[in-house]
Amino acid sequence: MEVNELLRQYAAGERNFQKLDFREGELIKANLKGADFSRSDLRQARLGRTNFMQAIFREADLSEAILWGSDLSQADLSRAVLRDADLSGAKLMQTNLTEAYLSKACLCGANLHGAKLQGAILFEVDFRPTSDQRTDIGKADLSGADLNYANLSAALLYRVNLDKAKLCRANLSVSLERDPFVTDLTEASLRGADLSYANLSGAVLLKADLQEADLTGTILTDADLRGAIMPDGTVHD
Repeated sequence: MEVNELLRQYAAGERNFQKLDFREGELIKANLKGADFSRSDLRQARLGRTNFMQAIFREADLSEAILWGSDLSQADLSRAVLRDADLSGAKLMQTNLTEAYLSKACLCGANLHGAKLQGAILFEVDFRPTSDQRTDIGKADLSGADLNYANLSAALLYRVNLDKAKLCRANLSVSLERDPFVTDLTEASLRGADLSYANLSGAVLLKADLQEADLTGTILTDADLRGAIMPDGTVHD
């Protein structure tokens, strides 16, 4: 479908765009709030700074799509494919990303506060801050998510749910002398999480719950573990 036709139909009240073929299409700064793009083909589409609030992308293919700065808050992206997608600076507050495939996606500076990411694949995803915005994953549900090799350096993870998440060799480290932000895991739940060989140097884990977590080879140099519940159930001084 051509972009002008899509916008015309939306303006006329149409919201059902399921199974849309919009590969390599371009749609910048548009308003498509509440539109349904379930099972659509949006590979390599350029969709930056567009309003997709409460839109539906269930099982849509957004591989290599450009969504930087777009508003996807409260949208449904469950089981969507976002491999290598650019979501830097995107708004994903309370967004449903359950079982979404985000391998190698860029989420630098994105706001995922309260997002649902249970069982999502986030292998090698980049969550680092941008020059003007920190990545906010506070209170998000990432239980069971695959974050192996992900870069979470300086991300805000306050009260995030990472129960049984896979964080093998993930980077959550910061340099206390160089970085303006710390990786903040204050009161995070990491019960049964795989943190083997992850780097948490300088991270803040105040009152974090690490019960039954795998800390094999985990680097915790200068990490703040005050009040944290350790894998054996003891509380760190």
